[in-house]
Amino acid sequence: MGENLLPETVSSIMRQLKDLTQSPAEGIRVRVNEENVTDILAELDGPTDTPFEGGTFKMKLTLPADYPNNPPKGFFTTKIFHPNIRQPSGEICVNTLKRDWQPTHGLRHILMVIRCLLIEPFPESALNEEAGKLLLEDYDEYFRRAKMYTSIHAKPETSKADAGAASTGAAAKKAEKKKLDKKKSLRRL
Repeated sequence: MGENLLPETVSSIMRQLKDLTQSPAEGIRVRVNEENVTDILAELDGPTDTPFEGGTFKMKLTLPADYPNNPPKGFFTTKIFHPNIRQPSGEICVNTLKRDWQPTHGLRHILMVIRCLLIEPFPESALNEEAGKLLLEDYDEYFRRAKMYTSIHAKPETSKADAGAASTGAAAKKAEKKKLDKKKSLRRL
């Protein structure tokens, strides 16, 4: 459980994680790993009007032993076509986790910056050179490819209960329409 971290650092991380679960940042859900607070799991919703829209992207932050003096490392565990995300490792390149790191950056800020990277990629610091080149030279092809990856790899998993509720909802709508059609037929008589 972050044995190498100072107790006050572990307490701070736990407070931040509790805050993120109780009042999540937009499009971000965090799962707390109480056995190891240095391994933070999150799901990011693909932002609207991007090729990632409709996708759910899993990622993790790994905090170093000297956190917050040094930044965490971020990785997408969902395969994604993006200039700033190396494949197949999923390593994320964003200035906030590199040269712009400040020990005062909290977990909420870090996760929000990573989600913003989905809106505004930085092809100048590309880890995926193919995606970076396409973004700059043929945006339509970049968008098409990123959208295809999203549709294949980042579709949200629906549980059987959700699927059952959806089909029950559809059945209820169908029954309601049938009832309404029957009423219309009766009115004509």
